[in-house]
Amino acid sequence: MSLNRHLTKGRVLARTAGDHAADMFAPITLIGRGLRHHADWAKGRWQATPKDRRGPTVFLTAAVLLGIFLLPHGPLLAAAALLASAAWVGRAPKAPPGPPEPDAADLKLTALYAALTPYLAAPDDLSPLYGNENGYRTAFGSWEFDAAGRLTELELAYPAYFTDTEPGARARIEQVVQGKAGRAREYRFDWDEESNRLRVSALAPLATDIAAQRFVAAPGEIVLGFTDEAGSRRMIPVSQGGTTAQQPPVIWRTGPRSSEPHLLALGATGHGTSTLIRSIALQALPFADLVLIDGAGTGEHACLVNRPGVHTVETSLHGTLAALEWAAQETARRLTALNAARHAGTTPPEDVTRPLWLLLDHPTELSELAHAEGRPDPQDLLETPLRHGRAARVTVVIADDIEARDRITPTLRATTRARVVLGPTTPEEGQAALGAPLDIVPAAHAPAGRGYARIGNAAPVRLQVPATVDPLDDEAPAQLRDAVIALLPHRDTRTEAAAPSVTPADTARDRASEPAAELPGLTDPTVRPGVELGKEHSAVRPRPVW
Repeated sequence: MSLNRHLTKGRVLARTAGDHAADMFAPITLIGRGLRHHADWAKGRWQATPKDRRGPTVFLTAAVLLGIFLLPHGPLLAAAALLASAAWVGRAPKAPPGPPEPDAADLKLTALYAALTPYLAAPDDLSPLYGNENGYRTAFGSWEFDAAGRLTELELAYPAYFTDTEPGARARIEQVVQGKAGRAREYRFDWDEESNRLRVSALAPLATDIAAQRFVAAPGEIVLGFTDEAGSRRMIPVSQGGTTAQQPPVIWRTGPRSSEPHLLALGATGHGTSTLIRSIALQALPFADLVLIDGAGTGEHACLVNRPGVHTVETSLHGTLAALEWAAQETARRLTALNAARHAGTTPPEDVTRPLWLLLDHPTELSELAHAEGRPDPQDLLETPLRHGRAARVTVVIADDIEARDRITPTLRATTRARVVLGPTTPEEGQAALGAPLDIVPAAHAPAGRGYARIGNAAPVRLQVPATVDPLDDEAPAQLRDAVIALLPHRDTRTEAAAPSVTPADTARDRASEPAAELPGLTDPTVRPGVELGKEHSAVRPRPVW
């Protein structure tokens, strides 16, 4: 007999023995399955019984068992009934396990792959990366999800014929990815055109609880706001939430050696353009003089009226034209004095080396009014400060609505090489405002002061402007208002209950020693309040502007 026949006969005998054993032990298996069901039922009932009822339940069960034990043939009949019920319950086969729960990551990646297929597939592609027959693993290289099941990192490949150099084609892919991954977050898209790969990263939200304060910066450096660690190589200490933390700032360097001496900020209404103007003004006041134009006429900058170092705060067209005409003449005077000092080899006078800042909030509103009245456009008066301001230590900051971008003069757009855009924007608006395409897709809803900044030729970075509220706004939080008041050159009795105590003799002596800060024809009488402001003596003194 060959070896194969022995093996075949052995397998038959083993199968037969197994079948006989299964038949012989079938009743025991049946009863055991039923007893297990009974035990599970009893355990479930015990766990469902409240703790205060478990004692009586145990007592009643013990009484029943004792009664069965005392009955004639009671234990035998109870055992027979238990085995019969176990055999009845155990006759049902074991329920098959249910289908496993679908993986949330698998479902989301499959949906994203299906959404990208119409844009990244071609009918004549012989080996498509994206198609109905393929799965997402053929195109997606790596991915990560956070604890909440949201997509945080994704790397995908796209075919070589995809037009990744066209902004419109990129915008469609970015919109699809953001729609499937969640529009409540910002995403950075890193297009690797050489390798035909796209890396998507969900960005953590920036801190919004940083109030106005003295920032650690050199003279001439302005902290526009704060960004993430990828957008800045510098860290500064800030007071945040009652503690000191290190945050990466967005620094704008001004002065005669700056290649970006002027700034243009555009934003949607209510997203922080006026807040940015106030923040810059408070940082520039210790080392510069200010001229502020409030084109919207909302009075949000009234807290700077009559402050040392602030020449004027104008809201009317007449006052604005007078202030800007003086600024143009002052720029020319500074240039003449600086050139004369340089040729003579002497030190320039102090009044031409102290920086002068022109802050304009919504100047296009006044431009429309000037055109209607046939008067000069205030933006045209900025041509001299914009073109020669760097050499004359004159810095111009303009903030306006993003919808008014087309009404801004070409000279202003060409000379403002520091750009800021605040609020939700489309890719086209972001590129037009910053002068470069954004590699970050904004979230659907952005807090006030959230936007992007681009200094010179650098890449755009995320930006969160410090919370610099109007201290005269009663609806603003008191803590934020106090932070702004602490940065002003002197206290304002209109916003604080406790005014500094001074004697009439001291007041008369201070008024006699201080030069006048107001001049006829420059100050709008509608802006000046008809009350006397309580002030503390300050080392910074206003100077006449004529």
